[in-house]
Amino acid sequence: MNELNKLFKPPTEKSQGIVNVEEKTLNQLKQMLNVKIGRVEEQGEELVVYVPKDQVAKAIGAGGCVVRSVERVLNRRLSIKEST
Repeated sequence: MNELNKLFKPPTEKSQGIVNVEEKTLNQLKQMLNVKIGRVEEQGEELVVYVPKDQVAKAIGAGGCVVRSVERVLNRRLSIKEST
């Protein structure tokens, strides 16, 4: 559980609406994306997932199929971005 809590970016004044994502949601993300997740931000109804640069294409999938699948399972919009 401590490992999952490290994935969250703490709320800052610059980023609005960041709330901790449920552990169940994080586990589903890790399993479905099958890549190392740097952090997860929740912005309204959208989840922004930061992954290493060399794994962005794998996380998105061919034609965005992985992202669409995750969106349907979680019933939320999903954005994949490079972690810095």
